[in-house]
Amino acid sequence: QVQLVESGGGLFQPGGSLRLSCAASGVIVSINVMGWYRQAPGKERELVARITAGGSTDYADSVKGRFTISRDNAKKSVYLQMNSLKPEDTAVYYCNADVRSWGRNFYPYWGQGTQVTVSS
Repeated sequence: QVQLVESGGGLFQPGGSLRLSCAASGVIVSINVMGWYRQAPGKERELVARITAGGSTDYADSVKGRFTISRDNAKKSVYLQMNSLKPEDTAVYYCNADVRSWGRNFYPYWGQGTQVTVSS
C-alpha cells in the first residue's frame, strides 16, 4: 500500500508565501513523475506543477514565476514553494505521484488534499 501525505496548507494573506510538502510511504520501488494539482470550488482539478525523477519541471501558466516545485528522491518527497499568493490560488491542493511497487507497474497515487486559502 502506497500513501501520499501532504502538509503545509492553511490561511494566508495575498502576497504571502507558503511551502507545501508531500511524502510518499509504503513498499515503493521507484517514483516517476510527482506533481501538484488543485481544485477550486465549482472547478475541475487542474495541474499546478510537476517534476520528473530527473528534475525536469512543468508549470501551469497561472503560476509560472511564482511557484517552484522540487523533490527529494531519497526522502520520496515533493515540495511546492508558493510565493506572491493571490486569492485565485485558493483551492484544495493534491499531491500526485506515479509509483512503482513490487510486482506492479507504475500507478498514479493521490494524497488526501490540503486546503490553501488566500484572503485578507
